[in-house]
This record gives sequence, C-alpha cells and structure tokens, in this order.
Amino acid sequence: MVKALAYERAHLLDAFAIDLVDVAEPRLRAGDLLVEVRAIGINPGEAAIRRTRSAPPGGRVVLGWEFAGVVVATGPAATGFAVGDRVMGTGDITRDGSWAERVAVDHRVVAPIADELTFADAASLPIGVLTAWEALVRDGDALPAGVGNVLVVGAAGGVGSMATQLLATWTQAFVIGTASRPESREWTTALGADLVVDHHRDLAAQLRDAGVGPVDLVLSTSDTGSRLTSYVELLRPFGHLSFVDAPGRWDLEAVAVRSLSLHGEMVFSTIVTGGDAARQGRILARAAGDVVAGRLRPIGTTTLQGLTPEAMRAAHTLVESGRSVGKTVITL
Repeated sequence: MVKALAYERAHLLDAFAIDLVDVAEPRLRAGDLLVEVRAIGINPGEAAIRRTRSAPPGGRVVLGWEFAGVVVATGPAATGFAVGDRVMGTGDITRDGSWAERVAVDHRVVAPIADELTFADAASLPIGVLTAWEALVRDGDALPAGVGNVLVVGAAGGVGSMATQLLATWTQAFVIGTASRPESREWTTALGADLVVDHHRDLAAQLRDAGVGPVDLVLSTSDTGSRLTSYVELLRPFGHLSFVDAPGRWDLEAVAVRSLSLHGEMVFSTIVTGGDAARQGRILARAAGDVVAGRLRPIGTTTLQGLTPEAMRAAHTLVESGRSVGKTVITL
C-alpha cells in the first residue's frame, strides 16, 4: 500500500474533501516506469476536474499529472531508463495521477533530469512545457509558416510562463505577453517577452500604440470564449488562434470570414489517442537540458511541504485565485 491524496465526490474549494488515504501500489504496464514521487506541480486543470468529476460508486479519484521523482521499477518494454534515475514527467489522465507516494507512468512521457535540477524545480516544468509547445507548434519543431509575432494571453501563469520562454529561446518570434499587475508584468518581462500589455484593457489599442501590426498567432490560456471577438480583431487574415482551455460555445462566423486556423491543445490527447508520445518525452528532455544550461528557468514560485490535505488545499486556493504567478509546487 502507498499513501495518496484522493476524493470521492466532485466538490468546490469551500467544501474541500481531499484526504490522505491508503491505496494499492500502482501496477505496471509493460511500458511503464514506477516512480517514487518527490515533488508535484499543481495546475488549474486539476482543480477544474476536482470541481466537476466524481469517482464511480465505491471508487476514488487520484489526480496529479505533473511530477518529479526517482525510478524504482521498470516494465519489460520501458526502454532508456533504469532504477535510480531521476526523472520528471506527466502521465495519462485516464489513470491515477501523481498525488501519491508512487505513480505508474508510460516511459514515453517521462524525461531524465540532471542532478543539478532539484525535484521541486523539475516538477514545475512538464505540463507548461508540453502544453505551450504543442499549442504553438502543431507539427515538427517550428512555428507555422509566416508567424513572426505571437501574443501570449495570461503570460504569467504556468502555461503562459513556459510559452513566453520557449518562444524567446526556441524561436525567432516577437513575443507579446499579457499581464495586468506589476508583479506579473515584471515576471513576464524577465521571462523574455519583448512587449507586455494589459489583458484588462483594449488589446488592439495597446498594440497600435506600441507600433505592432496584426498578430500572427494568439495563444489563449483562459477565458477564450469571452475573448474571441477581441482575438479576431487582433489577428491577421489566415492567422492562428491556439487555446488550452474549454472555451464553450462559439459563434465562428467571424473566424471563417478571416480564414483563421483554430488549434485546441490538451496535453494528454497524444497518449490517450495513441499519438507519438515519445515526442513529448523528447520535448521534456530538451527543456530539462536547457534549464540546467541556463537557457530556460523553472517557474515554481511557491513551494509547499508534504503530501497532506492542508498543503493541497493551500495549493488549490492559490490556483483558483487567478492571481498566482508561475507554478505552485508541493514537495514530498
């Protein structure tokens, strides 16, 4: 048995019902690694699942798909890893997650981490790196043809923080980030944004004042549905809108008139649908190497201690505030 943070019924933050319980040790599939979890990153998507998804009768839900730890066992088809390796990774949303002492995970969505990278720093990276890069780059390793500038909406959040950095270091794009508070504007600038604008004000007017023409690609990290009209106004014809949230119902007539491309991104789609999961491992490995080399920086800004309901509730409170910068990490 291992300890895990779990719940039975979907619930709101003010009725927080995640408890520390005993669960069976994860069973390995052929391509799995069994990882002893040392740190976990907390994400808005996990809080959304907690609010909306209940366990089947008699079951429980163990969330968490962003972790760093040490390999303690390998499946017969898991190549490239050995017991004792330090790793970071994501997982599979259809399986139990990493809010536990141990997690079983497909080796293809895991990457090794150097000794110089702390578990806490490593746990701040995977979801943001993969979500951002796959939302920006649909195929291969380059932005869509003709994309010279990118607007990252919510640039101080977890995905936005990594998108800003990846654009600044892995591409030649002009990076425009949105942030509304002094601390988030400072953070976004430090991560490499060429221009920072306020998403609570008229974006088009701010870009005009800065001498920036139509935007080639918008990466929207939240409230996409309510902001669609403004994005259409900002984007050039044949431009690109990538979104990583659940935008609800849209009136797409204006999108069609401007021949815009829409790109939805959910980091688990690759592994759930049988896509090239190994590509995700390669992206994570590249990011881990760049952090050690100083080309990227971890985005953990708050570190909480212990696999406890109290730490998890504090993390969810920060995530749901909508005012956190970077990523909240819990170390075990």
